[in-house]
Amino acid sequence: MRTVTTFTLAAALIATAAPVAMIGTPAAAQTPAARQSALKAAVAAPTRTPANTQRDRYRHPVETLDFFEVDPTDTVVEIWPGGGWYTEILAPYLANGGTYYAVAPERGQAGVRKMMEANPALYGKIKVGAFPAQGGPGVPDGTADVVVTFRNVHNMMMGDTPFADAAFRQMFAMLKPGGVLGVVDHRLPESADTAREKTSGYLKVSTVRRLAEAAGFQYVGASEVNANPKDTTDHPNGVWTLPPTYRAGDVDRAKYAAIGESDRMTLKFVKPR
Repeated sequence: MRTVTTFTLAAALIATAAPVAMIGTPAAAQTPAARQSALKAAVAAPTRTPANTQRDRYRHPVETLDFFEVDPTDTVVEIWPGGGWYTEILAPYLANGGTYYAVAPERGQAGVRKMMEANPALYGKIKVGAFPAQGGPGVPDGTADVVVTFRNVHNMMMGDTPFADAAFRQMFAMLKPGGVLGVVDHRLPESADTAREKTSGYLKVSTVRRLAEAAGFQYVGASEVNANPKDTTDHPNGVWTLPPTYRAGDVDRAKYAAIGESDRMTLKFVKPR
């Protein structure tokens, strides 16, 4: 277990029209209860986008970040934040005492940069970097307490030039010894044809473990917090058949809405000391 300090966060932010970063004061040694309380305050903040909060029932941000041991004083790197779903939670949560890196290829940084420009009071402390770290500054080696990536490893495995092996090596390098890597992704049954990992958006747990362990990580364990037993994983348009994408449009939309978002693995690894 990592040894860290904690912040006691304000219960909520002021209205979205004039947001401020969360305010905290140093407290005693971190406890799971203190972390959970701080995460609940961050997730309940009124500055979050309503469309994002509607997905909490599928993404379980409090339980997920608690499982990954994300504390308010940590340096946290999010790999490929996309439109900033977790950025809305993590950037304010880490604003006083911690550091939040949003790292992506240059074209993938647009969503976070837009958030920073629109609301510098809330998101102005975000550090933006390149990932993979090619042609731009990345995260300095050995500086991160936690690296998280949500539904991105399958993208690293797809296409003509997969680079998942190199990506995991870079994530390993940016972490401090004892640092945590948290991975959430769409889960393919172990009995399924591995070739489906190239087209469906789903991955086997064994594949992610192989990638992480080959890079030097030790497997800590898994949480079922993001599991969805209704998801059969065999949809005509892969995982994108399900909400929120609904790639099939109105075809069987009610059926897929009833299933909900995908069945997901939630895996925790550690960089050995």
